[in-house]
This record gives sequence, structure tokens and C-alpha cells, in this order.
Amino acid sequence: MTNQIKIAVIGVGRWGVHLLRNFLAEPQIIVVAVVDPHPERLAAVKQQFNLDENVLLTTQWQDLKKVPGLIGVAIATPATTHYALIKDALQQGYHVLAEKPLTLKPAECRELCQLAEQHHLILMVDHTYLFHPAVERGKTVVQAGKLGDLRYGYATRTHLGPVRQDVDALWDLAIHDIAIFNAWLGQIPVKVQATGTVWLQGCGEQGLADLVWLTLTYPDGFQAYIHLCWLNPDKQRRLGIVGSLGSLIFDEMSRSSPLMLLHGEFEQQGNQFIPVNQRQVVLELEPGEPLGRVCCSFVVSILNNTPSEVSSGWVGTQLVEILAALTVSLGQGGKPVFLNNCSQV
Repeated sequence: MTNQIKIAVIGVGRWGVHLLRNFLAEPQIIVVAVVDPHPERLAAVKQQFNLDENVLLTTQWQDLKKVPGLIGVAIATPATTHYALIKDALQQGYHVLAEKPLTLKPAECRELCQLAEQHHLILMVDHTYLFHPAVERGKTVVQAGKLGDLRYGYATRTHLGPVRQDVDALWDLAIHDIAIFNAWLGQIPVKVQATGTVWLQGCGEQGLADLVWLTLTYPDGFQAYIHLCWLNPDKQRRLGIVGSLGSLIFDEMSRSSPLMLLHGEFEQQGNQFIPVNQRQVVLELEPGEPLGRVCCSFVVSILNNTPSEVSSGWVGTQLVEILAALTVSLGQGGKPVFLNNCSQV
């Protein structure tokens, strides 16, 4: 294999455009084809990025099979199309970077991971937050024990739209915060619960939940609580872990200090608990766009023929298994659902 890898981008909608931009900026990548069912999108990206005439622009995925030397594909299409596209790509011998979620069914995810292993191909999922400098730095803080004994976690992800018509707020929003908690804790939940409310589309169990509350319970008893809503103009992207010595806060909406360590603990005086050692530290972060890091990691995985340690297909499978279990709980009014945690990493 040469040092330059020929890649095709499948889907150049809202997210696929950013994937294309980053791959075009990656020196070890040659973008040889772009696929999208909408001709106007192909025309737009050709003009926006001044694509070379040699770049194939096509509305048909099957046209890629005519491209000589194609090594990998990046798939940024609706999740309902992932299984068929990824399976075909792997069977054609292409390495695959797929937008999250990997698929909508755990069994399909496991099948694709096994297929990639059988063909000695890279299957990676674009869980962009796992490559965010704040998440990477936060993981080192938590796992170094700087928060003391971990007590609980919480996250809020709210905004006013866009309202999805194919999945509910759970599948649209939860995967980001679950991925971060799993990475920071180095664990996978063993029990999950979800309750929700439907206002806009349908009603009760038949509708798409606009508001969802989640509880994740980890093997050591740690619990994380997540609030999700796409019907709230108070836009928040905030996640925290509380320990006996302080809290670690990742606030994506804070441009000046997205990651902060808040020190503080109690000192008991008689029957009173007095706050002491209170101070806050802004944690410096390495520069770099998270999606650019995803693309670079995909290149490195291909060149080394080594699955991503951060966001392999198996990591994506674990997250889909958690979402599927939460969906069961949501449909049962918040009944706890236990996970077997049988997937590999």
C-alpha cells in the first residue's frame, strides 16, 4: 500500500460535507469519488471545494466498483441505510468509516464487525466526541483519581430542533453522552432505564419521544443521569462527573473554558458540613478539530491495519446495544433493563 489512500465519501448532506472537507485536507488521502442521491448536492460540493475533474461524482453507490485502487469509504447516510451499505463495502474489500450509529440493530452491528475481521478490514465509527480534546483530557483527569471517590454523573443535551421524523430524541441525542461517560469511566453500563414524553409526533408508546430521561448504572454502582430534549430553546451541551474531591465539567457551549475542574469538599465540624478547598481550574486543551482527528485516526488504522482503540466497530456496537436496551425500557415506562455486556472491544 502506498502512503496515499484513495477514499470515496458516500453522502454529502449536513455531516458528510464536513467529512469531505477534512479528507480533502488530509495529505495521505486522495478523494477519488463522491456519492449522493441528490445531483444538486454533488454540484454544490464540486463548486464549494473546487473538486478536480478526475473526482467521480455519482448518484449511484454501485459506480464505485469501477473506481481503480479504491481503498476505503466514508459513509454519512441515514442510519437506516448503514447496514446494507457497510456490508456491501466490506464485501468489496473496502475499509469503512461510518457515521454514528453503526446501525439501528445490535445483531447487524455484530455481524458487520465479524465480517470486517474476517476480511482483515478496518471498520470504524465516527463517534466524534471521543476525539474531542476536552473528552480526551477529561478521561485522564478521571482515571488519575483527581476527583476522589466517584459519586455520580449528569448530562444535559437540549435544543429547539431539528426534530427528527425517523428516530426519537433518545436515538438522536443520547449516544454522545453515553459514549463520553463510558470513555471517562472505562466501563459499560450493566443496567439502564429510560422514561419519555411525546408532544409533537404521535402519542404514548406509539410516538417519537421529544423529552427523554435516562439512568445508566455501571458495574461499580456509579450512576449517570441524562436529560435529552429537542423541544427546548435553552440549548445546553453540558456533562459532569462528581467526586468526593470535586467535579469535572465539560460544557461545550463555553467557548472560553469548555473543560473545568471544580475543587471542593466537605469538612465535618460537629454536626455541620462545611465546604472547604473550593477553587476552579480551567484545563488547557490541545488544538485540533475533533472530526479532523477522526479522519486522521481512520488513515492511521488503515496504514497500520489495526482497529481504532477509541472508536472501533465493536465500540459502536456496544453503544447501539445500550440504545436498544434503553428503547425497551422507554417502551415499558422506565422498567430497568439489564445488559449482558457480551460485545468485544
